[in-house]
Amino acid sequence: MSVPFLDLKHINQASRDELIAACTRVIDSGWYINGREVEQFERQFAQYCDTRHCIGVANGLDALTLTLRAWKHMGVLAHGDEVIVPANTFIASALAISESGLVPVLVEPDPHTFNLDPIHVEKAITPRTRVLMPVHLYGRLAEMEALTALANRFDLKVLEDSAQAHGARVGNRRAGQWGHAAGFSFYPGKNLGALGDAGAVTTDDDELATVIRTLGNYGSQRKYENLYPGVNSRLDEIQAAMLSVKLAYLDRQTQRRREIAQRYIAEINNPAIQLPEPAKTDITQLHSHVWHLFVVLCDERTALQAYLAQQQIQTLIHYPIPIHRQHAYAPLADLHLPITEALHRRVLSLPISPEMSEAQVDQVVRACNQFEPH
Repeated sequence: MSVPFLDLKHINQASRDELIAACTRVIDSGWYINGREVEQFERQFAQYCDTRHCIGVANGLDALTLTLRAWKHMGVLAHGDEVIVPANTFIASALAISESGLVPVLVEPDPHTFNLDPIHVEKAITPRTRVLMPVHLYGRLAEMEALTALANRFDLKVLEDSAQAHGARVGNRRAGQWGHAAGFSFYPGKNLGALGDAGAVTTDDDELATVIRTLGNYGSQRKYENLYPGVNSRLDEIQAAMLSVKLAYLDRQTQRRREIAQRYIAEINNPAIQLPEPAKTDITQLHSHVWHLFVVLCDERTALQAYLAQQQIQTLIHYPIPIHRQHAYAPLADLHLPITEALHRRVLSLPISPEMSEAQVDQVVRACNQFEPH
């Protein structure tokens, strides 16, 4: 039996009839941009995140970029200001900063949670620092209480990169509710995924919401009148309709991800494979984490991945090359980031699809426990 990393066809099968009906509704409406479907999803997702506003955009990268650009137009940021971001995140977090004419400051993560370490963050703050961008990597909220306290002390904005954390929470506060704004991705492989590219910003700031929406509509609030040099970044009607359907399934699918994670944590006992440690000992973390990815560490990652492939288990590496080692960020190549580099050498993501069967979970557990390092 094969275990795919993520079977999107199988995931979408559960709501197939509803998705087809939603798509048909949009086709038959004759209205395809900025219509009722977008309004409905924005209202639903804002309510889900308990925020005043949700602004649909074309993708998760645009969600971050447009927020930073909006702050520049509002006079909050200036060209060359610094934004602190975890060094081990996906490159899109840094690209949003660079694209906005700002400077990404890469900071080491906590090696156990993979998220921004507030101690390293405080040391990285300079007079040019204006924004903290915590990334809720793999579906676990960053240490938002400590990070927001730092932001308040140094008068910084907080922009959550919530691309992997739909529904994650600490206490009663979800991802998207902690910072001044948050960027979400609805890429098909996300916990809440569209059937194409899509994204959104959540915020309680009325002015920020208006400026982001305007920037994403060519900088225009009224047709043919342009306030800003904007872009075309809008959530389209069909994707909004798909997301409204799938939002109703999100909590149920998250619960299934948590069940699989609990089994992995309880049953994988190979000393060569390091499990997500805090989740193993902290029950509150276990039940607030949405497990977009289940990431283990292994000194012999290549051998482990090859062995699991032989057992028909597909795994992925998130991410094989850190930002400061990418050609796109060659000027940062001399940075000394040993924690980040060690993580990138050792991380391996196991399958954790909400449609996995118990037999497939058994297969992953058994194969991990049977792996013998050289």
